[in-house]
Amino acid sequence: MYFNSKGQEENTYDAIVIGSGISGGWAAKELCEKGLKTLVLERGRMVKHGDYPTAMKEPWEFKYRDATIPAEELKDYEKQNRTGYTMRESTKHWWVKDTEHPYTEVKRFDWIRGYHVGGRSLLWGRHSYRWSDLDFEANARDGFGVDWPIRYNDIEPWYDYVEQFAGIQGQAEGLPHLPDGKFQPPMALN
Repeated sequence: MYFNSKGQEENTYDAIVIGSGISGGWAAKELCEKGLKTLVLERGRMVKHGDYPTAMKEPWEFKYRDATIPAEELKDYEKQNRTGYTMRESTKHWWVKDTEHPYTEVKRFDWIRGYHVGGRSLLWGRHSYRWSDLDFEANARDGFGVDWPIRYNDIEPWYDYVEQFAGIQGQAEGLPHLPDGKFQPPMALN
């Protein structure tokens, strides 16, 4: 792909990835590792160490004990707040304001967004769960929707691949509805 920005130096790329979140970031990683010259376009800002202003604050140090933000302010985050857990004093600076970045819904669609380098990969809360066959077969069991064309065994090697790269920590629990991963040892408590 040929890219020329306002007559400046011409650049050619094998691939252009839009967004540096978990999907775009992973796509760029794989393309680069295969030797392709890859351009990543990101609309968000670079996140620096100082961009975590609430990281060392305890819940009781927030005006509302980090339980919520005022109703008047929540109006700016109508869709971002639909999860019920995203909009807190300690995290609101990571999410876009729906009043500034609206999108149209024909029927409800929760597009939870944070415009910064790394996207939602910075917002995963250190939780990483695998889907089980119970998830992939739910449509067939309850008779609603379209059945998944794949099963857990089809993607298990890919779960392993990503977890090993990302360094997912945890311990094997042997729960059929929550398959065990290729875990690094859990972090030590301090």
